Amino acid sequence: MRALLLVTTLLAAPASGQISAEIPPPTQSAQGDLAVTIYNNNLALVQDRRELALPAGRSRQEFPDVSAQIRSETVTLTGQGIGIVEQNFDFDLLSPQALMEKAVGETITLVRTNPATGAETRERARVLAANGGVVLQIGERIEVLRDDGLPVRVIFDRVPENLRARPTLSVTVESDRAGRRPLTLTYLTPSMSWQADYVALFDEAANRMDVQGWITLTNNTGTSFRNASTMLVAGSVGQDQPERYPIYRRNQPPPQIRQAGTQSSARERIGDFYLYPLPERTTIANQQTKQVSFLDVRTTPTTRGYEYRNAWLHSADRPESANSVLRFSSAREHGLGDALPAGTVRVYQRDARGNPQFVGESPIPHTPMGSQIALTTGAAFDVKVQPTLVRRERITVDQWRASDRFRIIHRDGTQTSGERERLVSTEFWQARMRYRLTNARPQLVTVDLFQAGLDQSSWSDTRIVEESQPSEHLSADQVVWHVTVPANGSVDLEAVFQTPY
Repeated sequence: MRALLLVTTLLAAPASGQISAEIPPPTQSAQGDLAVTIYNNNLALVQDRRELALPAGRSRQEFPDVSAQIRSETVTLTGQGIGIVEQNFDFDLLSPQALMEKAVGETITLVRTNPATGAETRERARVLAANGGVVLQIGERIEVLRDDGLPVRVIFDRVPENLRARPTLSVTVESDRAGRRPLTLTYLTPSMSWQADYVALFDEAANRMDVQGWITLTNNTGTSFRNASTMLVAGSVGQDQPERYPIYRRNQPPPQIRQAGTQSSARERIGDFYLYPLPERTTIANQQTKQVSFLDVRTTPTTRGYEYRNAWLHSADRPESANSVLRFSSAREHGLGDALPAGTVRVYQRDARGNPQFVGESPIPHTPMGSQIALTTGAAFDVKVQPTLVRRERITVDQWRASDRFRIIHRDGTQTSGERERLVSTEFWQARMRYRLTNARPQLVTVDLFQAGLDQSSWSDTRIVEESQPSEHLSADQVVWHVTVPANGSVDLEAVFQTPY
């Protein structure tokens, strides 16, 4: 039943209750001099400075056009010679459905129009219910307001006091004198946020990339903020909780920041956050997305690479694509030269006709200047890796002891080596892995092959006792091989692991 969709509201009388004479009509905003600070994590700070005429003593002042999602517990009102007695936020907004729900138990007027003659008939009706449909008592009969195609209007005698045409905060203040003065209303509101969006044009032949950065504002507060001085804060005032237990998945996308930078950007900061003020006042309309440019850098040195990440002892039935990765720097010299707020980088390349084509996108976190960055733009078509667990078998204690050696390098350059005295387990295993890397491109490529899971809790003493080319230990849990694969060729890499299990 869609009875409420047929209701047309006619106001027979103005709203009752105390209404300030300074409230402008609905076509005009009641907001004053606005300053809006927007954070990344769906939060904004609004400072609204309004000139009001206050009487001496106690009075109720109304502030229409605040955020419809204002966090009332964060409200402060400051001004010379005033004190706050009480504040109320009227968040129940005027709508046909809200009017009907508030009219339960009240009497309204139904106006029906005869479609054949155009004649109108009026009846007084008492609203009994408005839950999923409207139930009315008209004289001695009970009637449901139906969606039967007949023109029906509803006339309400008044607007309930707590039903407002726009979000309104009312504050009871105590003023030490009468007169006009500025009052500053400050509050937090959710549903307003911003993020950075980047457009990158990669020239693979020149190993260069052009990058443009855009700030994208989104306002879903239910209120427009007109002609506001706007400040953006790169950083979230509340942080997400990290994953407590890491999950090892095959060929995971790599982290975007490979090495955190140590250079300071020239941008304004407050605490641990960077500030991005918009150069001009702007209107942040409700249900609107707005973009403002903040970065434009040409010919940043950039290289393409390939990466594959394998979970512990993962064996694939068929070749899997390596990740295509673009590597560049945000350093002052030979880089973007700026701190980069979190956002999404969308990468384009020109085809043989010179037209830019979209080739992938990757998110980046808040990135300090001077960082080494790697963007995973997608899965490579021609570069594949197939990991295979060739054999896993139990080994003897003597075989384990043969690799159970340590080496200590002293400050004077001398070395001490030997065997460990304590066995960590009574069972020991050896696994042989083969990784087949293939390249169908007409140029040689280098694939960074990561093997993770070496430091899982079940066996914290995993060793590589044999490998067909040297690996680089990134951590106790992970190693990487930098494998060169010839053009239109393939390479087999093998490694033998020993673990207590």
